[in-house]
Amino acid sequence: QLQLVESGGGLVQPGGSLRLSCAASGFTLDNYNTGWFRQAPGKEREGVSCISRSGGSTNYADSVQGRFTASRDVARNTVYLQMNSLKPEDTAVYYCARVRSPFIGRCVLSRNEYDYWGQGTQVTVSS
Repeated sequence: QLQLVESGGGLVQPGGSLRLSCAASGFTLDNYNTGWFRQAPGKEREGVSCISRSGGSTNYADSVQGRFTASRDVARNTVYLQMNSLKPEDTAVYYCARVRSPFIGRCVLSRNEYDYWGQGTQVTVSS
C-alpha cells in the first residue's frame, strides 16, 4: 500500500531549526520525484521544495531558498526537509508528496504534478 508519513513538526522560536521526515512505503524513491508543500490557515497550498528521484536535483521556493534543504535516504526510503532560520511566516502544515509519473528527471513545485500526499505535520514558529 502506498503511503507517505510525515513527522518532525512542532513549535520552535524564530531563528530556530526543525527537520521534517517523510517515510515512504509502497514505492521506491529511486523511481519518483518527491516534494514538500505547506499550507497556512486561509492560504493556498504552496510548493516549498522538491528533490529528484536521483537525488541530484533540488528545487526551492524563493521564500525558503538558502534556509531549507531537501535530502533523502534511499536505504530508509525517506525524504527530509531541514529547515533553518525559521520565521513566523513559515508557520503552516507541511506535506510531502509523490509525483504522478515515474522516471522524470528534474522535479518541479507544481501541485498538479503530485498525486499522493501525506497527512501533514504542523510547524509553528513563534516566540
